[in-house]
Amino acid sequence: MEQDDFAIFRKFTNLDHAHDIHDLLTSNGINTVIGDNSSSLDNSFGGNHAQDELEIRIDVSDFERAEAILAEHARKSLDDVPKDYYLFRFTDEELYDVLVKQDEWSEFDYLLSQKILEDRGKPVHDELLLRLRKERIEHLAKPDKDQNGWIVAGYIFAVLGGFLGLIIGYFLWTSRKTLPNGVKVYSYSEGNRKHGKNIFLLSLVFVPLSFILRAFNVF
Repeated sequence: MEQDDFAIFRKFTNLDHAHDIHDLLTSNGINTVIGDNSSSLDNSFGGNHAQDELEIRIDVSDFERAEAILAEHARKSLDDVPKDYYLFRFTDEELYDVLVKQDEWSEFDYLLSQKILEDRGKPVHDELLLRLRKERIEHLAKPDKDQNGWIVAGYIFAVLGGFLGLIIGYFLWTSRKTLPNGVKVYSYSEGNRKHGKNIFLLSLVFVPLSFILRAFNVF
């Protein structure tokens, strides 16, 4: 199975939930890969060590169909929600926040938030949902915060001839993130990526040079 076009579709902290979604998508004919990303380099750079330990990847071309499958599955359970379900205690503002950050919530919670708002007489219509999704994707597409600490460390390791310089440089230069619509964009700003490329190229020079110098007992 070719996985070159696979991208992160959902992230989870709960193993059972991840496997439930995996089984649901697989049973509907969508090729799915589930994996552990808790030790990924993305988490090290982003400082996120406690969340999103599991991820489901699918073909980018299947994103829209997978979204529809999850929505249909969740919709069947909306009428059987316990009265003490936590979303019923959310304020209108908090429920709208769920709609804005759909990618951070389950499909069930997203649909239930719509239903609760509608039951309260609040406006929830397709145009609003499309606008919120568009704005969210535009927000997530923005480059992550500057990695000044890693940039400094990368240059130091590069000059010292360490392989870590290669890793840091390559990651800053090429790292991408997947948006909720399956589109991949560079994780870091153009400036950070230029530093990453420079660090990587410097490391390509200094790593073999350091081996040569050590071989001749220069230091």
